[in-house]
Formats: sequence, structure tokens, C-alpha cells
Amino acid sequence: MNALMNLFRREEGQTLSEYALILILIAVVAIVAITLLGEQISAVLTQIANAL
Repeated sequence: MNALMNLFRREEGQTLSEYALILILIAVVAIVAITLLGEQISAVLTQIANAL
């Protein structure tokens, strides 16, 4: 019975899934930001290139 309880108390697998969820969240936020701001960033970079 103790072995079964220790199996449920182990947290090693949980940390990997938590890191994966955080990575997915960061990727989604980055994709949304690039999608929404892509044209504006392109315009600014074009202005900088023309100024040079």
C-alpha cells in the first residue's frame, strides 16, 4: 500500500508536463503577437532600412 501511495506522491513527471504547458503558452502568445504586430514591425524595419 505504501508503494502505491509513494507512486502518487512522486512529482517528477508533473514538472515535465508543467514545463511543456508553459512552453506552449509562450509559443501561442508569441504567435499571436507576431500576427497582430507583424505589419507594424515590418513598416518600422522598412523605415529604418530606408534611413540607412
